[in-house]
Amino acid sequence: MGEFEAIGDVVTGGMIGRAVEPAAGEADGHTQEKACLNCGCALVGDYCYCCGQKAHVHRTLRAFGHDLLHGALHFEGKTWKTIPLLVWKPGELTRRYIDGERAKFVSPVALFLFTVFLMFAIMGMTGTLDPDTRQLQADLAREIRQSGEKIQELEAERVQAVKQGLPTARIESRLEDERSELAAMRKVRIGPAAVTGEIEREGVPGWLRGFVDKTSANPELVFYKVKTNAYKFSWALIPLSVPFVWMLFPFSRRFRMYDHTVFVTYSLCFMILLLIAGNTLGLVWPSIASLLFFVPPFHMYRQLKGTYQLGRWGALWRTSLLVGFAFAAIGLFTALIVGVGEV
Repeated sequence: MGEFEAIGDVVTGGMIGRAVEPAAGEADGHTQEKACLNCGCALVGDYCYCCGQKAHVHRTLRAFGHDLLHGALHFEGKTWKTIPLLVWKPGELTRRYIDGERAKFVSPVALFLFTVFLMFAIMGMTGTLDPDTRQLQADLAREIRQSGEKIQELEAERVQAVKQGLPTARIESRLEDERSELAAMRKVRIGPAAVTGEIEREGVPGWLRGFVDKTSANPELVFYKVKTNAYKFSWALIPLSVPFVWMLFPFSRRFRMYDHTVFVTYSLCFMILLLIAGNTLGLVWPSIASLLFFVPPFHMYRQLKGTYQLGRWGALWRTSLLVGFAFAAIGLFTALIVGVGEV
């Protein structure tokens, strides 16, 4: 059932994206009616100039299937023009869209909606969103046991060193590190059977302490809330991220909030696609998938440089700030959806 629900999510996402961005600039079908069947205006060309409806309305099952695939997946010219630019020349794509080239590309909103649905559908099919807590508990228990055995070995080694009159400073240092690590592992809670511990709150801002306390008390519950609410409130990543991009160009008269919003939305689309690729690749080559972690800063640099027409140095220092801002936005988003789950 999970696989069918995931496939349904993909189709739903595509249809929502298509509703946000109806056909623009494409021409298929043939004009046969003399007047628009929707509004009655005289037809000139393949589309009605009054309401925008296609001149010819298909009335066959084959046409219905074509419209379903066309509307849900939108795998046609605009997609294949948008995705390659988004991956390799994101700055050019963003700047061209801002400057008015709309019919050539999938809009950032439509692409964002589709990628979000696709991400949760694929992760649902691969089981990424449903971790085996029993396996996690078993792994944690094994690590705790091995750490305890290591401490016993070091204590025995220290006793022997004392008997032989040898220095014990190095052994004491290793013992201290091992005990600290063991104490930290014993504070981790995975499911109801593990030990509840507290996350260190020192240095955490007051407005975040409630979220930190909830995470410390029951991380599994927090993960569940993130999983269930992230799908519904993924759009919130856009307004949460835009102010951070604005901070890179404060009070700029050249670049306005619209520019930053398009930048953020296309950037999020790429990051979601990268997450999908990493999740899929990780099923086969985990070591190679881990290398994708280094892609986001490079992509941010190229998108900043092209979108805002920056020099190399200007793009570099803004990229370094943007990486930090991205983590802050993700933290705010996580706190938001966990808080929403309490309502």
